[in-house]
Amino acid sequence: MKDVYENPLCARYASREMQHIFSPDFKFSTWRRLWVALAESEQELGLPITDEQLDELRAHIYDIDYEKAAEYEKRLRHDVMAHIRTYGDACPKAKGIIHLGATSCYVGDNTDIIQMRAALLRVRKLLVNAIGALADFAWANKDVPTLAYTHFQAAQPTTVGKRACLWMQDFLMDLERLEFELDHLKLLGCKGTTGTGASFLELFGGDGEKVLALEEKIAAKMGFAASMPVSGQTYSRKIDAYVLNVLGDIAQSMYKMAQDLRLLAHMKEFDEPFEAEQVGSSAMAYKRNPMRCERICSLSRFVTNTVRNTADTASAQWLERTLDDSANRRIVLPEAFLATDGALTLCVNVIRGGRVYPKVMEKHLNEEMPFMATENILMHAVTEGGDRQELHEAIRRHSQAAAVKVKLEGGENDLLDRLLADPAFHLTREALQGVLDVKKFVGLAPAQTETFLRDYIRPVLEKYAADLGVEAETNV
Repeated sequence: MKDVYENPLCARYASREMQHIFSPDFKFSTWRRLWVALAESEQELGLPITDEQLDELRAHIYDIDYEKAAEYEKRLRHDVMAHIRTYGDACPKAKGIIHLGATSCYVGDNTDIIQMRAALLRVRKLLVNAIGALADFAWANKDVPTLAYTHFQAAQPTTVGKRACLWMQDFLMDLERLEFELDHLKLLGCKGTTGTGASFLELFGGDGEKVLALEEKIAAKMGFAASMPVSGQTYSRKIDAYVLNVLGDIAQSMYKMAQDLRLLAHMKEFDEPFEAEQVGSSAMAYKRNPMRCERICSLSRFVTNTVRNTADTASAQWLERTLDDSANRRIVLPEAFLATDGALTLCVNVIRGGRVYPKVMEKHLNEEMPFMATENILMHAVTEGGDRQELHEAIRRHSQAAAVKVKLEGGENDLLDRLLADPAFHLTREALQGVLDVKKFVGLAPAQTETFLRDYIRPVLEKYAADLGVEAETNV
């Protein structure tokens, strides 16, 4: 059916894995798992819940009747109650104990946390693969000289591998932040309508220790070390802001790398993957646009702008609970993860399949080398007995004349010929070739690359070895 809107994040960009995490099946089966965990824990703490009721609940976690749930919600205007009724219809013996003592946020908020944890693990896998792809790229190109730029003006040479380390270091910092948030994620728990636990205190006859034990049991059953120590009806929406800040940080790194690659593509130093029948332009058949990197930038921009939304939501919560976050969060949280997933997959794809052109880089280096070599030429001439200040002035004059020839006349840079012809420099062609050796201009770039890969990247890739090798195919 193509007569209604399709979310392009699902239709074009995000992986099936990430789409599943935010699917109805994942969400509502998690609701049922939470109801099972609640009932099991209440039974363990002495409430009259039978094994037969628990077996019935467990048997119907995944066979969700969505049509019936939709009918109930249309009548009740309450999604949680609609699913309680639907679950109860499938579990007639357990119907009366489903959701016992809980409020809607027990399933809603706890599921949000569980979804975000699963989604962060998926993002971590992709992030590790992006780092791994860049590590291979950097190692293969650690000695390949290329012109470095400041202000996008020619500066000093570096190597392709060293430049890749700059992108990699950003991703490494993002991974550290992601791990921090993963380690600190806690369930909301089961604290009732205003976070006081009053309903559970009533159920357990005033036994506060059992109320606390109930939360501990549920957290353990759902795979968490702890629940939030205090809350209103919901967990603090700052948690959403913290998590999306991590996605925003990753988006910044992806944008930076992809934008750099777009600039390099313009200079014909790099090409992203390009299929045999891929069309670059409907009008200009020769074009080979960096559309994957452009898409990374586009999706990353969406993510960074979404981060502010969660900050606004966290700020706008009233007292113990307000519902103006609900519709917003249903959209913002999944879509931020889906967009991050799509962009990170593209990052892996582009780096694994990208191609560099050392000969073009050499050409660009040779065009700028006369200017960059002047300091070394100056030092050589001084050692031959020249006056440093007079030589400096001569280089300034020759450089300006060469620049005029390049910029105004479109000619070749003839600065080196000018300096060779100037007797003040005592310069021979043989001596000049020694001065112009590009390896003397890249500094410690190759060694820095090797050290960074050995000391910082290899331990990370060893730690997450099981996550490497992820598929990184593009949908369109």
